Amino acid sequence: MTQKNARIGVDIGGTFTDVALDLDGTLFTGKVLTNYAQPEQAIIDGINVVCEKAGIDPKEVTTVIHGTTLVTNSLIERRGANTAFITTEGFRDVVEMRTENRFEQYDLNLTLPTPLVSRTSRYALNERIGASGEILTPLDKEELYALVKKVVAAGYEAVAVGFIHSYTNDAHEVQVAKAFAEIAPELSVSISSHVSPQIREFQRFNTVIANAYVRPQVSDYLGRLLSRLNEMGINCPVFMMHSAGGLISVETASEFPVRLLESGPAGGAIFAAKLATSYGEDQVVSFDMGGTTAKICLIENGKPKTANTFEVARTYRFAKGSGMPLSTPVVEMVEIGAGGGSIAHVDDMKQIRVGPKSAASEPGPACYMRGGENPTVTDANLLLGRLDPDFFAGGAIPLSVDFATQAMHNKVAEKVGLDEKQAAFGVTEVVDENMANAARVHTVENGKEIAKFTMIAFGGGAPLHACRLCEKLSINSLLIPSGAGVGSAIGFLNAPFSYEATLGMYQRLNSFDASKVNDVLDALRKEAIAFVQKGAGEVETTTQVQAFMRYTGQGAEVAVDIPYQAYTDADVAMFKEKFEASYNELFGRVIDGLAIEITNWSITVASKLEAATRINLRHKGNAVEVTKTREFFDAALRETVTASEVERKSLNAGDLIAGPAVIVEEETSIVVTSGYAAIAQDDKSILLVNKQTMETE
Repeated sequence: MTQKNARIGVDIGGTFTDVALDLDGTLFTGKVLTNYAQPEQAIIDGINVVCEKAGIDPKEVTTVIHGTTLVTNSLIERRGANTAFITTEGFRDVVEMRTENRFEQYDLNLTLPTPLVSRTSRYALNERIGASGEILTPLDKEELYALVKKVVAAGYEAVAVGFIHSYTNDAHEVQVAKAFAEIAPELSVSISSHVSPQIREFQRFNTVIANAYVRPQVSDYLGRLLSRLNEMGINCPVFMMHSAGGLISVETASEFPVRLLESGPAGGAIFAAKLATSYGEDQVVSFDMGGTTAKICLIENGKPKTANTFEVARTYRFAKGSGMPLSTPVVEMVEIGAGGGSIAHVDDMKQIRVGPKSAASEPGPACYMRGGENPTVTDANLLLGRLDPDFFAGGAIPLSVDFATQAMHNKVAEKVGLDEKQAAFGVTEVVDENMANAARVHTVENGKEIAKFTMIAFGGGAPLHACRLCEKLSINSLLIPSGAGVGSAIGFLNAPFSYEATLGMYQRLNSFDASKVNDVLDALRKEAIAFVQKGAGEVETTTQVQAFMRYTGQGAEVAVDIPYQAYTDADVAMFKEKFEASYNELFGRVIDGLAIEITNWSITVASKLEAATRINLRHKGNAVEVTKTREFFDAALRETVTASEVERKSLNAGDLIAGPAVIVEEETSIVVTSGYAAIAQDDKSILLVNKQTMETE
């Protein structure tokens, strides 16, 4: 009997856990509510759901790929380990003093995230390494061991170590780690030179502290997950999705859990990037809206934008600098608290606000009838006719219009003098405008014009809101792929094994040392390949190099793609040319006469994937006869309209449904507003096109 290839992707979100099973090329999907007390239970439940749909025994699963919000939630909710931080004498307050940047220049009462480690748990050692890696003040062995014993006696669950300039020389941090291993081998110790060996001590210290803070919890969770899978007879390899859009082994994830920060959203970006390549779309904005958050990412030439820093726990919405910056490779996106479970309320100015608090899965929106008393975006969509109360999540979760109406009346409508439907419209418009504003800001910050992009929307909530979002952003083309409701989980199945190795090494181009650069890049590539081989074994790989460059005197760098090769001193001209091209694309100009410098280096090694199959989009179609209708509120027209209702599985390639319409499926529903038409594609995707654009073609 031929062994079936049964690969499962599982994404744990704040409200739903999404599961996708690829069985020899056939996709089966499912959604279950996230279990906060035991997140692994939702994975087990989801695997059982899709295996039952596919008609296979869970023991036949050959691979499990997992992404989770556990790390992000732990940092935001402060549910990590009791952690100690050890640093260089005189620098223990860096994580509290932050940098000189103020995101609100004239606000004297700025509220910033409190450091994960209190001042009483921050310790210092008299040591110093210079910026070039030379040891200026050696570690005193007696002082070191005395401090180690003091930390162990205090009962900490984890230790983070971050010394000044340790990215150039890890000797002292390794010495501290070895001392802890001798005295308390069971204690979890993270060192910054291994977690994030880059310049800027504030970001580096934050990153190693965050890694140490969540490491015991993540290790415990992954251990429980593996045990539960083994109990089910699933003894296959298990891999984790990391924030930069690739797969790593469970062992690597346990050692560097900070790399899992945006693992779920990264899967969505990979999902959208593959689709963009298949469709031949060079400029795509991906819109991923689930039950708790909405994520927006720019994808150009088939690749999502990436960054080497990321902020969590922002205290001010959209405000860069108001959060906790972490130096870890990540798919660059903007994320806001705007999901189906986002709670609506009325502020002191009698204005309707939505989020960032979420009803999540426990208790969930009021219409779930699970004890929730606050109105959410899902409640609003139900009252506006965009959701079928009997077919939500394929009928697995019945919705109550009465419960939604009561919650909307008590918490919103009564306070602003509107009826429940008007209040629901206000809630959806607020959340749609929040998302549209986030998309505008993100594209402008990247020097782009969003109206020229095609949107790819996925996640359980995105197909409900994407068409309205396109109206607000003047986007004419919107793609809703097959399996959109579980897009991130499907993205996991399309991701390569990859690892990004980074290192801070400062060089000015006018003193470029090619041999030193070659040595650094060779070492980084070996490190990255070793991590890839932990998960994938001996496979064909690709190598991508980025140099983070800036003009002398600037405070931020531009990521510049450069070829992987053996460099000579003559290649300085190539570095200058590529930097100026990238700088000009971002800012529309270059600066003559200023020296150029490189601060950080990055190498990403990834397993090679098969080229995406090219799909020609159908921009025209033949109208299909519709026998079923439904009323929903069209936000652009400000009125209730009679809309066609069609089951997605009944559509064939080339079928056209003119808006207003609702296209229903198990995991979500596609709302087609009056200004758009939907055309079924050969790959079962749905293309929504602005009717005015169709008429001018």
